[in-house]
Amino acid sequence: MPTAIVTGPPVPGSSLEGDLRSLGFDVRPAAGAAEAERLLAGVPGEERVALVDTRFVGHLHALRLGLTDPRFPLSAIPGAVTAQRSGRQALTRAMARENSASGQGAGNGTLVAGLPDRVTAALDTEVHRPELGSLVAAVPADPQARNEARQAVAAVDEEAVRLRSAVKARDGFFTTFCVSPYSRYLARWCARRGLTPNQVTTASLLTALIAAGCAATGTRAGFVAAGVLLLGSFVLDCADGQLARYSLRYSTLGAWLDATFDRAKEYAFYAGLALGAARTGDDVWALALGAIILQSCRHVVDFSFAEARTGAADGPAAALSGRLDRVGWTVWVRRMIVLPIGERWALIAVLTAATTPRVTFWVLLAGCAFAAAYTTAGRVLRSLRGGRVEDEAARALADLADSGPICELLPGSRARGGVAAAALGAVLVTGSALVWGAGWQTVLAAVAYVICSAAAVGRPLTGRLDWLVPPLFRAAEYGTVLVLAADAEVNGALPAAYGLVSAVAYHHYDTVYRIRGDAGVPPRLLVRAIGGHEGRTLAVAVLAAVLTASGFTVALTVLAVAVALVVLAESIRFWVAAHQGGAPAVHDEGEPA
Repeated sequence: MPTAIVTGPPVPGSSLEGDLRSLGFDVRPAAGAAEAERLLAGVPGEERVALVDTRFVGHLHALRLGLTDPRFPLSAIPGAVTAQRSGRQALTRAMARENSASGQGAGNGTLVAGLPDRVTAALDTEVHRPELGSLVAAVPADPQARNEARQAVAAVDEEAVRLRSAVKARDGFFTTFCVSPYSRYLARWCARRGLTPNQVTTASLLTALIAAGCAATGTRAGFVAAGVLLLGSFVLDCADGQLARYSLRYSTLGAWLDATFDRAKEYAFYAGLALGAARTGDDVWALALGAIILQSCRHVVDFSFAEARTGAADGPAAALSGRLDRVGWTVWVRRMIVLPIGERWALIAVLTAATTPRVTFWVLLAGCAFAAAYTTAGRVLRSLRGGRVEDEAARALADLADSGPICELLPGSRARGGVAAAALGAVLVTGSALVWGAGWQTVLAAVAYVICSAAAVGRPLTGRLDWLVPPLFRAAEYGTVLVLAADAEVNGALPAAYGLVSAVAYHHYDTVYRIRGDAGVPPRLLVRAIGGHEGRTLAVAVLAAVLTASGFTVALTVLAVAVALVVLAESIRFWVAAHQGGAPAVHDEGEPA
């Protein structure tokens, strides 16, 4: 149980101790600074501890924001400071330093006026200070000031502020105007009944899986039910993040579950549409696989560009973006045309209910292709006027590249390879697969792709456009699997390819989530075990050339299952261990909903 050390004499009529207990704190009074220091030393090192001035006047949610957010080792508001396990030593040092400076360290001094604020000022590391907005957090010095502070507290609708803060500050049009106005109340309903964000996330996944099952029936009623359930799943998907913000129940495991389940829901629904279409005699597996390839490549463009941070802030593209932002309606148009998850799921749900899976996929592919072209072009223009990628970002790009053991064995090019080498390799292997299909020409092109891949990452990815290397690798690998599976022209080849790409894409997303959460990257042993992008591409090309179409289908299935088992086992082990080991909580807002 976290401990709150309340410093100073009791204040008549104060609700502070009751408020702290309602937040789960064990309240311990300290009449003097020396006593507060002894109480601080007596709290177990793995527990959260807070110092709070008895004169504090403010909203309960201000205390909640300042003292219970699990994402920050140290946090403070006026009149209160708190430390989690990783911040305890800094708080202890600051307390000792402050008491020593005040002459209170050795005796039973009672100088406690403003102690939490003085300790905060003495901290020698970064302290999080939450944005309180209209919420009140004050330490009045006299009765008149206390009365004024209490009047200020009464003048603010605390619950309305809390509900507003539960919604993302920046979100998509569909979510902002069609979901959040009521999903925030669903989040509050869940909070009041003790439900956790992870439970709501799981409910969203189950709803989407049921929607996929309805779509797989291939009937009009099934498609309509699938569309309705998919929208319901999205409402729950919004509510889980709003619940986390409303109750400040963030966790490393929760952030991973939320991001991972989003991909699982989308891929499962695409598969359900493909199965439903197959029941009516229409084969759309290639379109379904194309949809996840395009979406995955779009996302890795987003991730890589964000890591590289090469965009110029004063170029023509940035200037145009700034001018457009000053025209209110253009902000919403630009957010809509990039098809964030809210708009994308709404589009899929409506098309599923009203049309056929083939129409749904073609419209989705067209919309995502336009969005990808729009965002990538803007980022390229920004990067051309940007600077060199920093070394830390270059290492992150190398991790996103997912280069395997063959690239490690081959010597890197002495000349700068980067994006040019990656683009050449991608064109060679996918172009050969399109022109010649399964054959030794494509195998030779895959060998050339491996050599180009080694050249691309042979030196640090510090070029202005080197953030395009990971997306090019993804497009080459996924695209080659799609083309060769379609060329096999046997039942089961494309579904097997769908499974393989889904498993590999999960690995790539998992790498992104670890980097975003400052949790490191997948171990090199795992990357080597599943071959790296170049090893898998070469293996698929060779298997397509030496096996019959039916044998190739079996090989793809086996490869998909093997990759999925290895990647999932290591990923689950890592994230559960990180959660149990007390890793710092994160709340990645991820893709705008």
